[in-house]
Amino acid sequence: MTTFRISEAATLLGVSADTVRRWVDGGRLAAVRDEHGHRLVPGPELAAFARSQAFQNEPGEHRASSARNRMRGIVTDVLRDGVMAQVEIQAGPFRVVSLMSREAADELGLEVGVIAEAVVKSTNVVVELADRSPGSRP
Repeated sequence: MTTFRISEAATLLGVSADTVRRWVDGGRLAAVRDEHGHRLVPGPELAAFARSQAFQNEPGEHRASSARNRMRGIVTDVLRDGVMAQVEIQAGPFRVVSLMSREAADELGLEVGVIAEAVVKSTNVVVELADRSPGSRP
């Protein structure tokens, strides 16, 4: 079974290690101790917790959409030309780049510093396994 150190779980959840420790100490997230006494979060427990923390609509907000992949972040760059716009959003550790019509970017008021939500619906998603050895690149 795959396990994650507190710092790894924090990175995957987009929070600080202290936050993960508080969740473990408070019983919100399960963890076990290794032979050295370090806390490890079992992969299935982390996955279930991450799923439970996924963005939900605000109370009273009704959003009808078949898209399930939503990443809220801050607009970090907007490049416009005559017809198109390239919008970059930093959503936690993820950089999302969208190409859209300039008209759409203007109507949405997309500017650097605006909070936006990237909604992704795709029939083709590439999945790769990250090398978890120290100093490795994903």
